[in-house]
Amino acid sequence: MTIYDRILTEDDFIHQDELRYPFEERGLQFGDGIYEVIRVYNGKFYLLKEHVERLYRSAAAVKINVPYTQEEMYDHLKRLLELNKVESDAKVYLQITRGSAPRNHAFPKDTAANLYAYVKDLPRPTDLIAGGVHTITHEDVRWDWCYIKSLNLLPNVMAKQAAEELNCYEAVLHKDGEVTECSSSNVYMVKNGKVYTHPAKKNILHGCVRMRVEAFCDSQNIDFVEESFKVEDLQYADELFLSSSTSEIMPILKVDHLQIGDGNPGAVTRLLQQRYEEEAGISPEASIFSNQKAQ
Repeated sequence: MTIYDRILTEDDFIHQDELRYPFEERGLQFGDGIYEVIRVYNGKFYLLKEHVERLYRSAAAVKINVPYTQEEMYDHLKRLLELNKVESDAKVYLQITRGSAPRNHAFPKDTAANLYAYVKDLPRPTDLIAGGVHTITHEDVRWDWCYIKSLNLLPNVMAKQAAEELNCYEAVLHKDGEVTECSSSNVYMVKNGKVYTHPAKKNILHGCVRMRVEAFCDSQNIDFVEESFKVEDLQYADELFLSSSTSEIMPILKVDHLQIGDGNPGAVTRLLQQRYEEEAGISPEASIFSNQKAQ
């Protein structure tokens, strides 16, 4: 029996003073907040500086006053790992909202921001990274300021669910046929040895791993072209891959019913995955290459 199968009694009602989570929390009521998801490998942060800097850019964009300096934030996050005795692969979720105040659309005056952070074990999805994934296409109906990593994620959630219902890993978003990114990752097309991806404008998230993909391409003399492409262009792609802090660099083998290239992870994607593992300090035992999982 669930709570919905019976009539509520007096004991089911809670006084607001007994709530551990403020019921008039602006993140809860308005999505009025920002967040970051930071990867941890072997108990050490990966791209911590990039994530914290983006957090503060997002905060400035929506006029939230972060209660700590960036240096203090680094110290608090590292302390979080220490207190949890993190030594394996994990993720840290960090959220800052405008605070708790009586519900009103306008900003409350003299209200301190709320900060929440937690750490959770997160093994690498090595089978998917090595073998590749299937995706769908989905209309991009998000707001125009996707460069802000805000809590307003309902369109992303709906797109991801549409993919989930078709047993796919991700949804490749497009607006008027132009590919922007995925529901929770950036996306790239490889054609004639060049890597193409949507320019870092306001309508996509400027991913931290995306920045590293660009750097990896530069180090390997691979042209990284910030130029958008169309859904119809995917049929001519040699390779397709996505990137995020939790997905790393992941090959896409199929979009809808369209096979990408020869249906296997491509050489450029593999090279970028190797550079990612090297920079992230992935141990040889945990590498998708030494495990011979890569095709």
